[in-house]
Amino acid sequence: MTITIAANSVPKPPADIIEGFRNAPTSIISDNLGRLPGAVGLKPYHRSGRLIGAAFTVRTRPGDNLTIHRALELVGPGDVIVVDGGGDETRALVGEIMKNIAQWRKAEGYVIDGAIRDVAAFAGDDFPCFARAVIHRGPYKNGPGEINVPVTIGGSVISPGDIVVGDEDGVVSFPAAGAAALLEAVRLQIKREDDTLKAIREGRYQGSYGKS
Repeated sequence: MTITIAANSVPKPPADIIEGFRNAPTSIISDNLGRLPGAVGLKPYHRSGRLIGAAFTVRTRPGDNLTIHRALELVGPGDVIVVDGGGDETRALVGEIMKNIAQWRKAEGYVIDGAIRDVAAFAGDDFPCFARAVIHRGPYKNGPGEINVPVTIGGSVISPGDIVVGDEDGVVSFPAAGAAALLEAVRLQIKREDDTLKAIREGRYQGSYGKS
């Protein structure tokens, strides 16, 4: 069945902007995005490490990974493979081999609104993978699907080229436009929270955190 490729690649945000978010907690990024929900229901399955990069999006029929295989021929350094599998948990879309292909292509990691398998391979590696569930049952390979179109991941709309950040708390994403201002706001909140923690340790805390 048909696989529609809207673009073989998408423009990436400036590298310095992406790097600026590398150590920014997703919770603080989310706070500065109006505390909207982001991707709900996804969990990290890798050993450790943060996810940061630009979205390379895939929409596939639930339980079918043909389009992901096609996408793996196109991804490269800096790409986060974002897969809209409709939240289906009955068949795994990605396993150990597809993890290794993505690593070989120098992609940054996976975000999958669906299931994975070979979970031990992910748990023993620092290659980031966020997914909804684990199941042993394999996928169909019939299509259809779309590549580099806007997708929905756990209630969050992600467009090709959006910045994607993932850590132990989950995954957030946002357009490159406005990212510089967002980064500044995130840095200011990190400093405020560091100052609050210091005040607590030193016995100077006055209850200011509950007012922010």
